Amino acid sequence: MSRTEGPGHPGPSPLDIEPGAEGDVRLLFGLARAVFGDRHGWSDRRVLMSLERDVVFVAKEHGQPAGYVALSLSDGPTVVEQLFVAPGHERRGVGHSLLAYAEGYAIARHAPALRVVVERDNEPARNFYRRSGFVPVEAELFELVLPLAG
Repeated sequence: MSRTEGPGHPGPSPLDIEPGAEGDVRLLFGLARAVFGDRHGWSDRRVLMSLERDVVFVAKEHGQPAGYVALSLSDGPTVVEQLFVAPGHERRGVGHSLLAYAEGYAIARHAPALRVVVERDNEPARNFYRRSGFVPVEAELFELVLPLAG
């Protein structure tokens, strides 16, 4: 479990990040579907498979799910399959905290990079990843080269 500090908070914020539990899948899927289910490119099957197959970390504020990150692991780069911030928790550092947690996890696993696919027309997400140090390496692929864990 991790306590993170949020913007404007003098000390630890009420944001905890912890591994997803089996019982979280339905809740996380429902949150994501409510927000993105009607958007181009949404796939119930793809999202469910990721939540069931990948390594998932859940951010909670005051015990309530505030977002999650799903990571696909391999011998090469770690891939951010999904990064989601729940409605009502936007602009509070949840996405940045989840991405930082994913980065630390990937470094601990000795991954050479953290990657994410971002659709060309999703400019807010593309800007978020650029601000977080990612660079585009293909039209829809962004990458953050990671330091070696010591």
